Amino acid sequence: MLRPIPAAIGLRYLRAKRRNGFISFISLASILGIAIGVTVLITTLAVMSGFQKEIRDRMLGMVAHATISADGDTMQNWARAVDVARQDPRIAGAAPYIDTQALLRGVRNEPAAIRAVSPEDEESVSDLGTAMVEGALSDLQPGSFNIVLGRELALWLGVHVGDSVIVTTDFQVTPMGAVPQLKRFTVSGIFEAGYQDFDRRLAVVNLNDAQRLLRVGEGVTGVRLKLHDMDRAWDVARDLAMRLGGSYMVSDWSRENANMFRALKLEKTMIGILLSLIIVMGSFNLVASQVSLVTDKQADIAILRTLGLTPGGVMQVFMVQGTMIGVIGTVLGITGGLLLTFNLEHILRGIERLFGVVLMPEDVYYVTGLPIDLQVSDVVMIASVALVMAFLATIYPAWRAARTAPAEALRYE
Repeated sequence: MLRPIPAAIGLRYLRAKRRNGFISFISLASILGIAIGVTVLITTLAVMSGFQKEIRDRMLGMVAHATISADGDTMQNWARAVDVARQDPRIAGAAPYIDTQALLRGVRNEPAAIRAVSPEDEESVSDLGTAMVEGALSDLQPGSFNIVLGRELALWLGVHVGDSVIVTTDFQVTPMGAVPQLKRFTVSGIFEAGYQDFDRRLAVVNLNDAQRLLRVGEGVTGVRLKLHDMDRAWDVARDLAMRLGGSYMVSDWSRENANMFRALKLEKTMIGILLSLIIVMGSFNLVASQVSLVTDKQADIAILRTLGLTPGGVMQVFMVQGTMIGVIGTVLGITGGLLLTFNLEHILRGIERLFGVVLMPEDVYYVTGLPIDLQVSDVVMIASVALVMAFLATIYPAWRAARTAPAEALRYE
């Protein structure tokens, strides 16, 4: 238990002017090392969280929170599924869809994922309509055989709005052998989701046109759902499938993109661990400063021991003094981290103007500003790590001080 006398002495040592300037310098270096490490960690994790949130939001703007599909070729009773879903207060929107793969031929050939949607219902489950940069999603009328392409996909195909593309789906068996199914579509619009998997690989057509092209009658691949709370996507979709009866396959956004989110989380964790080494370096400086302080205070330790202070009390003196250095460094680091994080975009813009460079090209990162998502849990975690490292760094010097023999320490005084 921490007693008031050792704590008071430890705090006095923290404020006292050192006879040895080198010890003061190392203590200052310890504070700066911990503060810089905390500042860099807070800012870096805030930027990484911002990019992750930006990627997730853009991805979820184009995909459903959850999907229900038939455990077979096509889902025939999708209209009932949509009606039941819209009556559920947890579901914000529901829409049928068809997914298939195709080869698109314009000036050049390019494989793509074809998504067939109902333009009237699609707005309730995705942001595709707001992502249009040319044309409108409403141009996908039944029987028009119009197609909407991602910006990069249109670029690779070498086509523009008004041009035609040949869509080749699967092969149809005829008396003359396997013949590919071909259909000419007119490019009626181009979208830009800001996410390469969609901009490069996705083409959108009308649901009825896809049904005719694929010869699936009134069937669809499944029903896409948008929820008010996307973290409950799996449970809500499963409940809906059970109410519909029959055999269905249920999936949600976290499972469909599990590898990507796992990779982003791993990347953030590894960078956090690597940058924590800056705090470790500050903690090593703290060990050095404490060891030097113990050596410098040999006479003081001996006098305290002769006055009745126990070895445990001596340990507390130096642990309090070292821990307070860690606390000061952590507080300075949190303050610096918050200031740097909230002003980072202005700093980057100033550097760009000063040196005439572009640090974040829009055509590379698909963002016009620096995304930042400062999470309280990250700040608490970083502060806790810094304080624990600072506390651990005081144990050996304090233990060494407690072992000081008063007679030996005072022999040459």
